[in-house]
Amino acid sequence: MRVQLVDLLHVFDNYGWLIIDEAAGVAAIIDPSDPDTVAEAVTDAGVTLTHALCTHHHWDHAGGNKKLKARFPDVQIVGYGQDAHRIPAIDREVGAGERIEIGALVAEVLVVPCHTRGHVAYLFRDDKDGDALFCGDTLFIAGCGRFMEGDAAQMDHALNTVLGGLADDTRVYCGHEYTVGNLTFAAHVEPDNAAIAAKLAWARAERAAGRPTVPGPLGAERQHNPFMRVREPAVQRAMGTEGDPIATMKALREAKNRFKG
Repeated sequence: MRVQLVDLLHVFDNYGWLIIDEAAGVAAIIDPSDPDTVAEAVTDAGVTLTHALCTHHHWDHAGGNKKLKARFPDVQIVGYGQDAHRIPAIDREVGAGERIEIGALVAEVLVVPCHTRGHVAYLFRDDKDGDALFCGDTLFIAGCGRFMEGDAAQMDHALNTVLGGLADDTRVYCGHEYTVGNLTFAAHVEPDNAAIAAKLAWARAERAAGRPTVPGPLGAERQHNPFMRVREPAVQRAMGTEGDPIATMKALREAKNRFKG
């Protein structure tokens, strides 16, 4: 499996991902909001686009579906069945645990509502390089999405039960380049956390060099992502919510929404 970053919407913070089975010469695109850029990436890679996997219905993720379908009539647009009415041009409705085959590659659907009611993630198993998680706007490097259609308990379940049960070497491919801002907030929450300080220094250097900070290992998120650390006493103390991880999640999101950094 080869994964290629596709810089979408001509803004270097909105990411799509081209997932390629090189042996079969086929590929899937995650969240094709900018079909022209996707088409260029597919042509440059010399592959046949067979699937578009939508994590959720927001325009900056699924807004290019109809135009993509016009350019690639045989592409199968996939999304969560319970949210199908909000995903343009959907061909296949999927649910939790369903599997999608792209050549020899297989994606498993994980249902992770909160950012939207119908948010899903796609997990590709890879014994050689570690599994790959395409999580849209649920999990970011060092952060998570806003609770637009859900609550703190849902986000805690999504991050710390559904995704939290995955292997440490799972590679996190999220939908946006928010790492520096997220880590700046994380350092505000836990100023004495050495893992956060080190990751922030690295992320600033990567961005200064024009490089993306995505993907990253899921195991590291447990060390520097405050939203995956809501059971840590230091994070609870910072939020004034000792003993209550759900209240901590709620307080963190509200604080992040206000944070100017």
